[in-house]
Amino acid sequence: MPRPIIARTHPEAVRHNLGLVKQTAPHSRVWAVVKANAYGHGIERIYPALAQADGIALLDLDEAVRVRELGWTKPILLLEGVFEPIDVEVADSHHLSVAVHCDEQLQLLESAKLRQPIDVMLKMNSGMNRLGFRPHAFRRAWERASALPSIRSVGLMSHFANADDGAIDWQLDQFDAVTQDIPGEQSLSNSAGVLWHPRAHRDWVRPGTILYGASPTGATRHVAGFGLRAAMTLTSRVIGVQTLMPQETVGYGRTYQTSHPMRIGVVACGYADGYPRHARTGTPIAVDGVRTRVVGRVSMDMLTVDLTPCPQATIGSSVELWGDRVKVDDVAEASGTIGYELMCALARRVPVEVASGVTTAERSRLAECVTTL
Repeated sequence: MPRPIIARTHPEAVRHNLGLVKQTAPHSRVWAVVKANAYGHGIERIYPALAQADGIALLDLDEAVRVRELGWTKPILLLEGVFEPIDVEVADSHHLSVAVHCDEQLQLLESAKLRQPIDVMLKMNSGMNRLGFRPHAFRRAWERASALPSIRSVGLMSHFANADDGAIDWQLDQFDAVTQDIPGEQSLSNSAGVLWHPRAHRDWVRPGTILYGASPTGATRHVAGFGLRAAMTLTSRVIGVQTLMPQETVGYGRTYQTSHPMRIGVVACGYADGYPRHARTGTPIAVDGVRTRVVGRVSMDMLTVDLTPCPQATIGSSVELWGDRVKVDDVAEASGTIGYELMCALARRVPVEVASGVTTAERSRLAECVTTL
């Protein structure tokens, strides 16, 4: 391995976080959201931890097929639905449920020749203004969907624009007003809805980022008491050390200048590995288990850290970019983004392994999955 950077995924953390979701929403079933290849963690790697989920939700048809091929027999929901006739055929052959958010998708289902009816979740645009039928058009869409022989059941769903800051009543009240006499299972809560809005839990919740140990607000402090565990650890090593004198600068653009003698560590990780280029000086990082900070500008393959808090650190010292000691949300907040982006942006060139903690049977199953797929 030419570079010491490596990402480790922790299926046991996903299992733990899923358990917390089920405790928090005990009367709801759980769609485990694994879109974007399980938020960058790898569907095959975390699949053994999803056994207690009631369904899996994602966007991509190929990922849905992968989940079925892994042996999943419970529901799978396509969160953006289908777009072409061939998509309907795949949904039919793999027993997928689909979101329906526009007339064009209803038309696809009207003209489809299915072997058996499929389940749909009819989406209301209650204020997010991305996908969904406007409230005034929702009942008509439900009547149309309910009359189709290609549809077995019609559920009702929507998505909150700002459940992370507490303001959901304006959407929830509108949704309830429109659907008060419309039958169907309801699904409203994303991760923030699960954590902070029990009124919105309903029949199904749809946790995403909290399954992987990240905060839906992008701030670790907001989930500090919930007990989430990090499902990904990104580590590397110090590959160079420089001792700088006062007034010397570090890296491209000379954006950081020392005010006193300082040892600087060079770490094998850069934006080509998925670490944010816009991580500013002060972004947290840990060297040999000691929390310190990034200094200077992140380059393609390397970044630099202040070794003042860890004077014994040297070439070969371990570095945690994010994980248990350094939360991905803290790195994201210091970089002006959210943990979702960092997890999903992990570059293909970074080796990934499954951390210890899974059972022997799970390891065997993972090996079988990788061989098969």
